[in-house]
Amino acid sequence: MKIALIPNLSKHNAQLHTLEVIDKLHKFGAEVFMRSNLKGCFPNSKIAFYDDFDKMMADCDVVIAVGGDGTIIHCSRHAAAAGKPILGINVGRLGFVAELETNELDRLKDLVEGHYSIENRMLLEIRLENNGRQETYCALNDAVIARGALSRILDFTVHFNSKNVCNYRADGLIISTPTGSTAYSLSAGGPVIDPSLRCTLLTPICPHSLLSRPVVFGPDAELSVTATSNYNSEIFLTIDGDTFIQIADNQRIDFCRSERVASIIKLKDNNFYEVVNQKLAERRN
Repeated sequence: MKIALIPNLSKHNAQLHTLEVIDKLHKFGAEVFMRSNLKGCFPNSKIAFYDDFDKMMADCDVVIAVGGDGTIIHCSRHAAAAGKPILGINVGRLGFVAELETNELDRLKDLVEGHYSIENRMLLEIRLENNGRQETYCALNDAVIARGALSRILDFTVHFNSKNVCNYRADGLIISTPTGSTAYSLSAGGPVIDPSLRCTLLTPICPHSLLSRPVVFGPDAELSVTATSNYNSEIFLTIDGDTFIQIADNQRIDFCRSERVASIIKLKDNNFYEVVNQKLAERRN
């Protein structure tokens, strides 16, 4: 098996744990691919280093991301674009999307031997015009439209299949996938949604109304959102926490379910609700 290994070395002890992953993969008979800019951190002649990231993704069978949820989510979008499944190894805090903890690396033997299942996760497609160009992005977790640091409350208008259905006054609006329901949306009072479902969740951030509630839309929903500030405030669109775009007043942003999916590798027999309970218990502690 050929494995593209993508670590986030900014995480505490990530380099040490990545070395452990490399040793395990080689022990179990896998080939390991890494980006060439990591050669100085992992001077191992048995690793194939690539200058071309897209070529590495095309040549591998699976992708392993070593890091926190942000790292795994970022890598999952690249894996989805290449049509490759991804396994997350958690060296962050909660690791909702991660399949393995660092004390479970012996389970990589099951991966190499093909004893795993695939859980397809919905991706959210985001379309907008930016600097005169039509741009398209994908999110595994969510897209957030929110005010800048010194901005005041925003007015949001939401169209569902071209018809106006929701209006909010709020600090922001979270448009999330079921996977993203356990991220920012959960903190903002949104429901937990099984990631096997295909739906889009709309959650206001600090709404200026007692009646504003999250809304769940079906798998074929096409949403359009505009945000307006009456004070010439800054408005930003954030995608999966790592892409930031400043948007204009009344700029239309379209959301729908992507044709692509993120294929998450499952090595354990636990279900989604067991993982959520465990991770939220860790958060309380």
